[in-house]
Amino acid sequence: MKRRASSSGSGTANGGVLEAGWVTYVVILLVTLVSVFPLYYTIVMASHTNAEMAASRPPILPNMSVVDNVKKALELAPLNRGLINSVIVAGSLALGTVALSTLAGFAFAKLRFRGSNILLAICVATMMVPLQMGVIPLYMLMARLGLAGHLTAVILPGLCTAFGVFFMRQYVASAVPDELIEAAYMDGARPIRVFWSVVVPAVRPAMAVLGMLTFLMAWNDFFWPIIVLSSQNPTVQVSFQSLATGYAPQQSIVMAGTLYGTVPVLIVFAVLGRQIVGGIMQGAVKG
Repeated sequence: MKRRASSSGSGTANGGVLEAGWVTYVVILLVTLVSVFPLYYTIVMASHTNAEMAASRPPILPNMSVVDNVKKALELAPLNRGLINSVIVAGSLALGTVALSTLAGFAFAKLRFRGSNILLAICVATMMVPLQMGVIPLYMLMARLGLAGHLTAVILPGLCTAFGVFFMRQYVASAVPDELIEAAYMDGARPIRVFWSVVVPAVRPAMAVLGMLTFLMAWNDFFWPIIVLSSQNPTVQVSFQSLATGYAPQQSIVMAGTLYGTVPVLIVFAVLGRQIVGGIMQGAVKG
C-alpha cells in the first residue's frame, strides 16, 4: 500500500511512492520566481527610460515600448550579424566538443595504451591554467595562420576542452561495462565500431549535457572574441558593447539589445529542454 506524504511536507514508505507536500510546492515556486525575476526585470528596464527607472516609484510592469527600443538597438549595433556569428560559433563548438571529447573519453576509459594516465593528468592539469596566460601566444598563432578577425579563430582553439574530455571519460567509465566492450570485440568489432554502436548510445545523456553547457559558455564568451574579432564581424556579446557607449548610455536600449540576444538561447531551452532533462533522467535510471 502506498503511503502519502503529510500535508506539510513530503514523505515515503518502504517500497512506497514519494509524494510532494505543500512545502515542496512553495519552495519550487519561490525558486522559480527568483530564477525568472532577472529576465522579467530586463523586460521592464527595456520598456522604460533611465528617468522612469530612477523615479522614486520605478515601474514594475513592461509596456510595448520594448519593441521600439529593440529596433533602436538594431540600428545602433550589428546585433543580427552578431546573432548569426554566435549561432555558428556556439553550434560548431558544441558539436566539435561533444564529438572529440566523447572520442577522447572513450579512449582514456576503455582503451589500454602506454602513457594514458600521464596524458589524462596533463589534460586535467591544463584546467588550472588561466585563459589570460595564453592569450598573447594564442593571438600570435592565429595572426600567423591568417585567422585573426575570422570566426575560425574563435572556433578552432575551443573545439576540444579538458573539462569535456574528463567529463566524458568519467561517464564512459561508469556507464559502459567492460563486459559489453569485450563482447563487441569478440564479435569482431573494431574500436571505431564499438565506439559508434556501443558507447555512443550509452552516453547520449552526457553528450546532451556537455553540448548544452558548451553552447551556453560559447554563447556568453566575451573575452576571447573581443580580442580576436573585429567590430565588423562580432559575436553577439561583442556587439553589445556598441550599445553602452557614451557618457550616460540609455539603459532601455542596452537591455532591449540584451533581451534580443537572449531570445535564441531561450528558444533552444524551450525546444530541447524536455529532451535534455529526459536524457539526463534516463541516464540516471540506467546508472
